Amino acid sequence: MLLYSKPTNDNVVAAGVKEPCPESLDPAPVDTTAREQRYMSGQYFFEYLVVVSLKKSKEGAYEPQITYQFPKRDGMVRFQREEEEKTLKAITLFCFPEGISWAPLTEYHSETFSFVLTEIDGSRRNGYCRRLLPHGNGARPPEAFCIISRLACFGLFSKIFDEVEKRHQISMAMIYPFMQSLRETAFPAPGNTVKIKSFIPDKGTEIISLTRPLDSWLEHVDFRTLFRCLTNEEVVLVFAAAVMERRIVFIAVELSTLSQVIHAVAALLYPFTWQHTFISIVPEILIDVVMAPTPYLLGVQKRLMEQVTDQTDVSHPPPISLGTSRPRSQELNRVVSEAFLPFFVKTVGHFALYVTRNSSGQPGVFQSRAFYKVIKSKTTRHFVKKFLQTQMFDLFIQEVEQQPTSPQQGIFHKKIVEYQEQKKKEKAKRH
Repeated sequence: MLLYSKPTNDNVVAAGVKEPCPESLDPAPVDTTAREQRYMSGQYFFEYLVVVSLKKSKEGAYEPQITYQFPKRDGMVRFQREEEEKTLKAITLFCFPEGISWAPLTEYHSETFSFVLTEIDGSRRNGYCRRLLPHGNGARPPEAFCIISRLACFGLFSKIFDEVEKRHQISMAMIYPFMQSLRETAFPAPGNTVKIKSFIPDKGTEIISLTRPLDSWLEHVDFRTLFRCLTNEEVVLVFAAAVMERRIVFIAVELSTLSQVIHAVAALLYPFTWQHTFISIVPEILIDVVMAPTPYLLGVQKRLMEQVTDQTDVSHPPPISLGTSRPRSQELNRVVSEAFLPFFVKTVGHFALYVTRNSSGQPGVFQSRAFYKVIKSKTTRHFVKKFLQTQMFDLFIQEVEQQPTSPQQGIFHKKIVEYQEQKKKEKAKRH
């Protein structure tokens, strides 16, 4: 379900099958190193993999704990260790947002979802999680494999988890050589493929191909879930609320539904980026975040519905249900390409004409008043004046001001050029 409120104030690598142990799997300590900095900059697939297991406490409740971390970070100074401990604690909360309400299970349908860790400086890291039953017999609580990466590409990491789960069914020993090889592989450019060799008993050597989508701005999303759960009219309403930076809460039963829908909504804002609180799955312990007066995009499990409605004000319109089954995958490309991106092209695509620059190489200056005054439609002009006040536009135009005057790249700028050429042709025909 969904609630939204009125505006707020504000190459080939081989993987072996060696038995895993911390000494053999983790790289030997190296100087903090060019390699580690490349991991941090996002040039490689991931920073580390952790396994989060549910362990029974003395009180009898199950609590999530990290039982494996690959690689282990050696040679860190005190503040780095403290920061990593905070990160690892957050990972356990997001892998099992339900808290301690668990019991051993004999069957459990594995599910894949993602979350975002936001740093103090505003930078974001992505957490990709797959929960499943650990290898064994009898009733047992599920465990979670979680990959932390600077890279946003849900579909690609979902395929990686398919390989992880395949190896998990054979032996835990099969997972880590594969992940080690993956970690040493450079992340491919949009449209490119990397291949990893991996040996599996009884099957021999397999070559796993991992292809990054050509349209990199959509590579972290799967719009099928969004359009399966909401009607076209509801998607437009959600888009409008997000553009105007309102508070938005999605409620659903499955974690995968929440994470896929909330990332899809954020992608609809391209070329702009959501700048406020973004929690695709809110852990129960953090549910008070729904009381925040500032804009947010939140995903909350349905079992916490009462807590959400108790803490939000009466200004929220009635909930809109997520979960209706209306597959319309053949419409997705048309909806995304013909509705949302062109909306920004037509309303604010002339921004570059109103960034003045001097010859001294200083940053440009955006002429906001002249920018919206040139818009003929009173309705569009009213919207643009409000949109200029959002943080997402403010950050976007600051980056434009800092850029050189060389031709802009990217899908958004390509669509702007196409639209401007179309307008010129239409004007020529009228004359």
